[in-house]
This record gives sequence, C-alpha cells and structure tokens, in this order.
Amino acid sequence: MAGATSALFLLDMKGRCLISRDYRGDVTAQQVEKFFTKLLEKEEDLESHGPVCHENGVNYMFIQHKNIYLLAASRQNSNAASLLFFLHRVVDVFKHYFEELEEESLRDNFVVVYELLDEMMDFGYPQYTEAKILSEFIKTDAYRLEVNQHPPMAVTNAVSWRSEGVFYKNNEVYLDVVEHVNLLVNSNGQLIRSEVNGALKMRAYLSGMPECKLGLNDRVLLEAQGRPTKGKAIDLDDIKFHQCVRLARFENDRTISFIPPDGPFDLMTYRLTTQVKPLIWVEAQVERHSRSRVEMSVKARSQFKERSTATNVEIEVPVPSDAMSPHIRTSMGYATYAPERDAVVWKIKSFPGNKDYMLRAEFKLPSVISEDTPPDRKAPIRVKFEIPYFTVSGIQVRYLKIIEKSGYQSLPWVRYITMAGEYELRLI
Repeated sequence: MAGATSALFLLDMKGRCLISRDYRGDVTAQQVEKFFTKLLEKEEDLESHGPVCHENGVNYMFIQHKNIYLLAASRQNSNAASLLFFLHRVVDVFKHYFEELEEESLRDNFVVVYELLDEMMDFGYPQYTEAKILSEFIKTDAYRLEVNQHPPMAVTNAVSWRSEGVFYKNNEVYLDVVEHVNLLVNSNGQLIRSEVNGALKMRAYLSGMPECKLGLNDRVLLEAQGRPTKGKAIDLDDIKFHQCVRLARFENDRTISFIPPDGPFDLMTYRLTTQVKPLIWVEAQVERHSRSRVEMSVKARSQFKERSTATNVEIEVPVPSDAMSPHIRTSMGYATYAPERDAVVWKIKSFPGNKDYMLRAEFKLPSVISEDTPPDRKAPIRVKFEIPYFTVSGIQVRYLKIIEKSGYQSLPWVRYITMAGEYELRLI
C-alpha cells in the first residue's frame, strides 16, 4: 500500500460518528463529521459522488452497509482500491461476530469493535482480516473460554489463514465451478451485452497442513506442455485468486498451488467477455384489441445440447399495469399472474436442450382510462435458470491433488453449474 490510513470511522445515516479509531493522529472526528454531513446535504444519492472523495488535503473512502457508513480517512496518497477492499473485509468480520452489522450491534459491542479494529489495522496498515483466526483470540461472551488466552500460531505463521492442529475423521474437498451468465438483448434481437462471471467455490475439510494442486484446461499451460488444445482449452482472463494461492508459482508454470483455509472459501474468480449464444431464447408477440383486451403469445426455446437440462426455469414476461382477469395456458410448467410485479411468471421445473414451449395469455383492460395515465412501460423479459453439469466457458478441472505429510487419503468432489445472472431480453 502506497500510504497509510489515518483513521477509521463508523457513521450513522446522518453522518454522526458512532465509533472511530485514530491510528496516526492527523485527522479528527470533527473534520470527518463536518465533511460527511456536507456530502449528505449536497446530494442524497451518494452513488453520484463515488466512494472516494478529497477535501482539504484529506482523502475519504467509504462504503455503506445497511444503516452504517464505514469510512477510511488518510492524508497520504493511499491505495484506494486496497482500502475499499479492507472496509468490505471489516464488514465480513463484524458479521462473523455479531451475525449482522447495524447501528444497534455496534452500540452493544463497542468494546469488541475496538479490539477488532486494533488487530485488523496497525498504525494505518491492514494486518489480519481472517474472521476465524481473529475469533481465536478476540472472544465475545459466546466465544469466551476459561483458559489463558494467547495468539494462535496462525498469526505468527506464514499461513495466516489456517490454524494448526485441524483434524477430520473423513478428509474431503468439495469444489463447485459456478458460472453466472449476464446477457442483454435489445428490441431488434441483437446481443448487446454478453459476459460470464465464474467462481471456483471450495469447501475444504482436511486435517493438518495439506498442500493442494489444481489443474485446469488452461490454454497457456497445455501449450507449454506440448499438449493438443483444439476445442479443449480456454483462455483465462481477469483472474482473481484467494490469498492462499502462490502467485509466483502460477506466474512461472500456471500451476494453482495452495494451502487451503479450513471450511468454505472462493479459490478463484474469473470473467469472460466472449460472445455467448443465449442459452434460453424467449420471443413474445402482443396483440391489442382496442383498449378492452390484450393477447400474448410467448415462445421459449432452449439453445443448448440435448444432453443438458435446465432446472428451476423462471420466465418473467411484463404485462400492462392495469391488466385484469387473466386467462393463461402453457404447454409445459405453470404460469401465474403476479400483479405486484406487473408480470406473468412462467415456471418450468425441467427444460431439456433443443426444446420449444409455448405460453398463451389473455387479459382484459379497463375500457375507460384517464388522460393522465402514463404510457405502458417497456420492461424487459427476465429469465432465471440453472443448468447442472454444464459450463458456458468450457472450463474443466483436470486434477485436484491433496498432499499431506501424514499421507492420508482424501476424497475430492467436483461439480459444475451454470446459472442466469442479469439475463434480460427487451423483445416486447
């Protein structure tokens, strides 16, 4: 980090300081309250300002969680992205201790809050942000033990995210490859936004200090090894690793080597901006009969291979806000009128590949309308789905090796799933 943080502040919705921790003595709470109150008065929508501001030689970086603002102030040229990430980690740690971070939980646990802020940051530099490790030596009443407290070995180890002495009767690793498809189609049927956000979510229940090695069908690695890559390799871009991964090793030979934390964590996230063919395509035709009746015909088509099946499909088709007396028929699944969402919600439990299904709906409209009635809104068709055992990117886990000095046998489990993220079709 280029510069250190001067102080951390936890503020209420009116900008009043609830708790503060001064690390360097060059920014006062009065300065922060005055600045933040002025910011709130200037514009109610803080999103227009962004999370980073500068005033009178002080840099302010803040995030909002429910009814709390977490703000870091610094007189130095600090790394804003690192400090914002640190504030999000502070939220995670407080939620681990208090179940939920809000004004009431801060007031009830202010002593623990100060202890945590002292351990997580020292003289303005972030230190330990692993909630499981912090809970071993900063204990609320729920954690309190009648023993002499001492810092866990993990704090002084190179491996600060895992404690020693972990033991499981059955040593198992679960790895979920989860991809979210974000898609936007305009009214002409053209694809204007397409991306895949993926994550390797791991749950490690392993004894001791295991060394894990993960191999993917990474094109750079396979080409370096002289293996054929046609149709089986992918280009990994925009990768973000958990801190346990040895980055130097990955840069040298593209091997993902790590000592995992105990329990669930995100090993890796990635993003692909390559054009993705819509997995479920929805077309809608709307026919209006004067102002008394409207008929809709909706066709949903799965555009993936027959061996895959989408589950828990939900298609939300917008209808006029003054529609009434619905009459809906479907060739598969069931549909209901949701007036609170001004939409017909069509649910299909199982949607195999290369299949077409139809929905027909008829609504009555009021014959008399007010001159002040706004025109019908142009809401998009929204789609939700899950496709197990399938990935859009084609990513594959080639191997997952677990090595531990005691030589125990471990059982790795891998599964794949694709889900809809922001999946919208503006075809109405």
